Amino acid sequence: MKSATLGEFEELVLLTVAAQHDQAYGVSILESLEEQLDRKISISAVHVALKRMDEKGFVKSRFGGITKDRGGRRKKFYVITAMGKSMLDEQYALRTRIYQQIPKISFS
Repeated sequence: MKSATLGEFEELVLLTVAAQHDQAYGVSILESLEEQLDRKISISAVHVALKRMDEKGFVKSRFGGITKDRGGRRKKFYVITAMGKSMLDEQYALRTRIYQQIPKISFS
């Protein structure tokens, strides 16, 4: 069986979920990413990434309470799982190893 992978955008979403800990939901993730990346992102892209990562076991979700300001709808909160944290750790280690292979380059 092929092991689960993590795309670049999924990695950014997963990092944001981890950073927001137990308070991450679609719009909060979107706003944080748009601020960090300084570009517009589709809420649909965030939801698709969250769904894929839920299926891979990198995040799990729960519903918050019903609120009037949301018209009776509940927020869906996401948290990183142990498998998701392990995947982020692997990605970090891989990127660090590759980065450390860059020779001292002078551009003067």
